[in-house]
Amino acid sequence: MNRRKFLFYASACIFTPQLASAKKVEYEVNYSDAEWKKRLSALQFAILRHEGTERAFTSPLLKEHHKGVFACAGCGNQLFSSTTKYDSETGWPSFYQAINGALLTKNDWLIGDERTEYHCAKCGGHHGHIFNDGPRPTGLRYCSNGAVLKFIPL
Repeated sequence: MNRRKFLFYASACIFTPQLASAKKVEYEVNYSDAEWKKRLSALQFAILRHEGTERAFTSPLLKEHHKGVFACAGCGNQLFSSTTKYDSETGWPSFYQAINGALLTKNDWLIGDERTEYHCAKCGGHHGHIFNDGPRPTGLRYCSNGAVLKFIPL
């Protein structure tokens, strides 16, 4: 990355209007950072509470194909049905549809381009981003951090 690109991306992150006007949302499940750290692994804490990401192709849930539900590892909120999971070949578990009411979204400018971040509607934990390159019927790809998903077999 050259200096010009670096300065562009850095200024986009610092001067994003979203940051100045972000509203504080109260979630049903709400803990202090200290309590979250006790409840989660270091990787889960970094992802759920600080919008981190896991390395591609490292999630054991990437190859999970049994019938069940994928829930938030932070609070247990059911986010995705296994019937909507597909192999996007991106290295992260991907889904084309979420369970109704399970997620909230916001605009994310962290890398300099606008993306749509999604997070758990119950605890506010960050799970990934939504892209418009998914399969039918929605055309969406919910790109998920498998480290913060819990698979519940049916």
